[in-house]
Amino acid sequence: MYDVMAIGNALVDHEYLLSDAALEETELTKGNMTLAGIEEQQQLLAYFKLAKIAPSKQAGGGSAANAMYAFASLGGKPFYACRVGDDSQGKFYLKDLHDAGVATSETSIHPDGVTGSCVVAVTEDGERTMQTYLGTSSDITADNVDFEALTQADWLYLEGYLAMSESIQPAMTQLRQQAGVHNAKVAVSFADPAVVKFAKEGLLNILGDKVAVIFCNSEEAKLFTGNEQTKAAARTLLDYCHTAVVTDGPNGATIAHSADDESEVEIYEVATPVVTNVIDTNGAGDNYAGAFLYGLSQHYSLPECGRLASEISAQVIQKFGPRLTSQDYRDIAQRVLPA
Repeated sequence: MYDVMAIGNALVDHEYLLSDAALEETELTKGNMTLAGIEEQQQLLAYFKLAKIAPSKQAGGGSAANAMYAFASLGGKPFYACRVGDDSQGKFYLKDLHDAGVATSETSIHPDGVTGSCVVAVTEDGERTMQTYLGTSSDITADNVDFEALTQADWLYLEGYLAMSESIQPAMTQLRQQAGVHNAKVAVSFADPAVVKFAKEGLLNILGDKVAVIFCNSEEAKLFTGNEQTKAAARTLLDYCHTAVVTDGPNGATIAHSADDESEVEIYEVATPVVTNVIDTNGAGDNYAGAFLYGLSQHYSLPECGRLASEISAQVIQKFGPRLTSQDYRDIAQRVLPA
C-alpha cells in the first residue's frame, strides 16, 4: 500500500551561482522555468564555461520528485512514476529516490532515452531561474505509468509541469478517472508561473471537474484567477478544488478550504519562519507541497500541515539544492508536529 502516487518529470539538477548581470546575459526570465532543446542547453552551459561560472551542485530534481522525497523522508510511503534514460544520470536519479524510500517502477527506465536535466541559475538574492531539457521525460506516456500503484494509494499527486506535455494528457485523464474509481484524492501543484502563462489549457485538463488540493504560490494564483489579492485568489481557486494552499514567501501562506457541500469557506493564515539568509529557493515550493501532503495523509489539521510545510521550506532555502537530508526532515517533524 502507498500513501500517495505521484507522476512528474525526472530531471537531474545542475546548480550555478551567478549575478543578476550574468543572468541577464542568458536571456532567461528570472524566477521562471524555460523549456529548451539539447542544443540550447549546451549553449547555456558553454556561456557559463566562458564566463568561468562553475557548477555548485548536482542533485536529483523534478518538482513532483522533490515533493515525494520530502514525503518519504518524513515517514510516508510514496510511489513515483517517471521516465529516465538507461544512463549514468538516470541511475543516479533513481538511486537517490530509492535511498529515501520512494518506490518507482521498472517502466521508468527507457533503454534508448537520455535522462532530462535542469540548469538552475541561482542569483545572489536566492531566486532560482531554470532552463530545462526534458530529455526522455518529454516522451512520458501512459506506458510509463503503473496504474496498478494507484489502486493501492490514498492520494494522487500531479505536478503542473505536465501541463506542458501533450503526450501525457490522455494519461492524466485516465489517472483522474481511476482515482475517482478507487476513492483516491487528487492534489495538483501549479509548479511554476510559466505553467500558468503558457499551458493553462493543459492545467485545466489536469484539474478536471475539481480536485482535493491545489498548491501554488501567490504569483501563480493571481495569474490563474485574475485576482490581484492573494486571499481573493485563494478563494477563487476553490472553484477548482476543496483546499487551496497559496504560499507567499516571507508573507506566509493562505489556506482556503470549503466543505463538500460548499456551504462555508474557512481561511487560515500560516506564518513563515523568519529567514535572514536566503541561499537558494530551488525546491522550496515542492518541499512545501510534499510536507503539507504528508501532514494531510497523517490526518493533521490544515494549520498543522501548514506549519510543518513552512518550517521545512524555510530550511530548504537556506542551503544549496532542492532537498534536505532525510534526518533533517524527521527532526523538523518531531519539533513541529504535535505528539
